[in-house]
Amino acid sequence: MRIISALNELSQAVLKFKKDGQTIGFVPTMGALHEGHLALAKESQSHNNVTVVSIFVNPLQFNNSDDLAKYPRVIEEDIKLLETKNVDVVFIPSESDLYPSKPQVTIDFGELSKTLEGQYRSGHFEGVGIVVSKLLHLVQPDRAYFGMKDLQQYLLIKKMCQDLNFQCEIIGVETVRESSGLALSSRNRRLSEKGLKEAQIISQGLTKIKSGIEKGESLEGLVKEVKGLYQSSQGFKLEYLEAVNPLDLSPITTHVGLDELAVCVAGYVEGVRLIDNLYLRLK
Repeated sequence: MRIISALNELSQAVLKFKKDGQTIGFVPTMGALHEGHLALAKESQSHNNVTVVSIFVNPLQFNNSDDLAKYPRVIEEDIKLLETKNVDVVFIPSESDLYPSKPQVTIDFGELSKTLEGQYRSGHFEGVGIVVSKLLHLVQPDRAYFGMKDLQQYLLIKKMCQDLNFQCEIIGVETVRESSGLALSSRNRRLSEKGLKEAQIISQGLTKIKSGIEKGESLEGLVKEVKGLYQSSQGFKLEYLEAVNPLDLSPITTHVGLDELAVCVAGYVEGVRLIDNLYLRLK
């Protein structure tokens, strides 16, 4: 496994991969890796000759300085983990290399970024767009892999690459969960044992909605019921629960006539912000 930090070294490596006719798969991460990240790397390895994993905690996508400061950083642990999975390249750029000066160019995702996460995390997606654009330019992958837990992020990046003609296929990989149903997240590291148990109510609520839809129950009624479940919880502070059309993230109250739907949720356990979603293909 090759560890690269310098941008010019990465450029040379990418040039050689391309010259040798090798396809490149890319997994951008902020570190504190878990099985969800490894699932992305495994998916990349199954479709590409070379897999590059980046580790960079992007300051531009944090609208809360305290959240940025507390974000887990365990770089040596991450490197050892990726080594066991035979990843080809780990790219670990410095902040000064990626941002030699404050970016003046911004990426506006329009209405797609003003709902759900965008409503509560001002500037978040603009920061995601900048860093992902930079990384895609540097790595020049044929395919890039994103977890579906961050559904809105996946959809926005896919749209950005389509609109700006990035020569890269954006692939979403299903959320990896604990046996309890809790979605894997780097932020879970900040939870106590009690907090981890309290956080299980998030996936339990989404499972209840899924089960109800399969039984033909009203989507609007199910969302209302689960919102009440969340609000009655002592350990989980709900921020939002919304049913949306995954194509444009517009709010929906019924799944009748739709090919797919998503129910997205965000909230706090022990002061740690967690997100999750239910993504259903109905046909």
